[in-house]
Amino acid sequence: MTTEPSARQPTPVEPELSPEVAARTAGLRTGWTTGTCASAAAKAAAIGLCTGVRPDTVEVGLPAGQRVTFPVEAGPSGEPWEAVVVKDAGDDPDCTDGARMTAAVAFAATAPDEDGLADHELRAGDGIGTVTLPGLGLPVGAPAINPVPRAMILAALAEVTDRPLVATFSVPGGQAMAARTTNERLGIVGGISILGTTGIVKPFSTASYRASVVQQIDVAAAQGHGCVVLATGSRSEAYVLRTWPEVPPVCVVEVGDFTGIALRHAAGAGMRRAVFVGMAGKITKLAAGVMMTHFHRSQVDTDLLADVARDSAAPPGIVAAATETATARHFFEACVAAGVVEPLVALCRRAAANCRAHTGGALDVAVHMVDFDGATEVARS
Repeated sequence: MTTEPSARQPTPVEPELSPEVAARTAGLRTGWTTGTCASAAAKAAAIGLCTGVRPDTVEVGLPAGQRVTFPVEAGPSGEPWEAVVVKDAGDDPDCTDGARMTAAVAFAATAPDEDGLADHELRAGDGIGTVTLPGLGLPVGAPAINPVPRAMILAALAEVTDRPLVATFSVPGGQAMAARTTNERLGIVGGISILGTTGIVKPFSTASYRASVVQQIDVAAAQGHGCVVLATGSRSEAYVLRTWPEVPPVCVVEVGDFTGIALRHAAGAGMRRAVFVGMAGKITKLAAGVMMTHFHRSQVDTDLLADVARDSAAPPGIVAAATETATARHFFEACVAAGVVEPLVALCRRAAANCRAHTGGALDVAVHMVDFDGATEVARS
């Protein structure tokens, strides 16, 4: 059974997906990035400015060349030079789903240059972030509009007029949306970012997660920090922020399953040290040399757990617990209940050694294991 797109979303242009991703997202709707919605709102507002009539629909191009059409709503002023496109993220759990991307467009004071080309200016209004720190590839003080959506917006405006325009973007409630992102940690203040690389949001996209990991490491490195703390999820991240107040928040990166990518990027950015903080399952996979730790891609090596237990001279009950189930959590809980932490320390050491090897020795890596509540450190390398 197919799922029909919502009334406010045009029929999506489906990107090519790997068989693995296609299987996981079967039946889920793709959606649109904030960049695509901003380009559509800007073009509609520009048409309204130039003709005196705001269109009911507007067509824009995506980076790969496809054309898509969006419904357009009136902005708060009701003037034709202001337009709203409501973001539909499809079935992705995006905090900006439903955002009313608003563009207000005016003619710039400057004329086209000698080649007749327009020099459009893009501004951040209420609910759109402003860059305050280096490392994002955007000038400090500029609106948080990434290069690809910026190019999309400029292309959309160029389809309307060759006169220079000033386009100001805003999103009601954008500051509250941004509070659910890492924007503040990245030095983006005042609201959300206008993002996107393809113009299309894939449900549960790993590409966007990976991009956010890389981006935060770049910001930390640009500020001169030499150490990054990699947390696997929200609980381990909260543990770091709560327990290590001396660590700058920008250096604490929630890496999810992208440990290997984060380590290599940190090394490439000139950092010299990394601290990995996570729970037994992820650390066991790192100890086995698995740097992409998603549960669909790799399983816990219970034979490794048994070997670690035996090498640590653990009691027979701990050795048996290693292979009684397919989870590292059972092994972890057996060790903690018996007060035997040596196997867990050994896992941390193996994981740290593999992480160092993954960067060719460029990073000095330490591994800290926390409990499954993210409340207490249990072992470290």
